Amino acid sequence: MMDGEINYNEMVEQALMQVVRDSLATASKSGLVGQQHFYITFLTQHPDTKLPAQLYERYKEEMTIVLQHQYWNLYVEDTYFSLELSFNHRRETLVIPYDAITAFADPSAQFGLQFNASINGKPVETEPFTEEVTHDAEQKTDNQVEKENKVGEVIALDTFRKK
Repeated sequence: MMDGEINYNEMVEQALMQVVRDSLATASKSGLVGQQHFYITFLTQHPDTKLPAQLYERYKEEMTIVLQHQYWNLYVEDTYFSLELSFNHRRETLVIPYDAITAFADPSAQFGLQFNASINGKPVETEPFTEEVTHDAEQKTDNQVEKENKVGEVIALDTFRKK
């Protein structure tokens, strides 16, 4: 691109990322209402992503989290957001820079976005918006957990993708 040339794609991507920031800020202040929930897919290897070691080991490239019933201490900053989620019945803190986000969806509103992620300025190719989710999406009794006896579930979000 030549100096002074307007990069419309970058401008649109930044504007759409502001939608993500504003959505998270609303959830931080007011919570999520009714069936509203967010799926957020991000690059785990982004240099500013902070996760517990066991999550880095399990999700070597990308991870999708769900914000619905069980999330705590959601803080929205200019370049990142942080929150606590439950993994195997243990609260863990995650710090996710907006630059690491590859997809954002709110299935209750049939709304979804995909982003061109990069690490250190280099574009990263990502898989379709499908990921294994392992945090506890809802509070369950011990009996329900024993019956299900599963660590997570696969969530396909292709229907929320722009084609």
